Amino acid sequence: MKKKVLTVDDSRTIRNMLLVTLNNAGFETIQAEDGVEGLEILEEANPDVIVTDINMPRLDGFGFIEGVRRNDKYRAIPILVLTTESDAEKKNRARQAGATGWIVKPFDPAKLIDAIERVTA
Repeated sequence: MKKKVLTVDDSRTIRNMLLVTLNNAGFETIQAEDGVEGLEILEEANPDVIVTDINMPRLDGFGFIEGVRRNDKYRAIPILVLTTESDAEKKNRARQAGATGWIVKPFDPAKLIDAIERVTA
């Protein structure tokens, strides 16, 4: 059965790159444009893993991760942060919010797939 990935990113270009990368690797991909939409579709999406950006309008990645983790039902879902940020302070903040891993953009498709495979194994 295909694993489901919820991607949350305000950049159409990044969403398209993620869609192609993940679909080619055999994942089912559900997409949201920001943290608010991500939380709205979380219930129906029921993903195996979440890939989220940090810098987004309406609700940033930190708020989104905290929103996901607030619900016991989603506590175990791995969350990978995919962002241009590489600041140790922001990585630490994301980890404290409940992020599982951190990938810096531009991303290497093979490394992203590998990270998703590892956290969903």
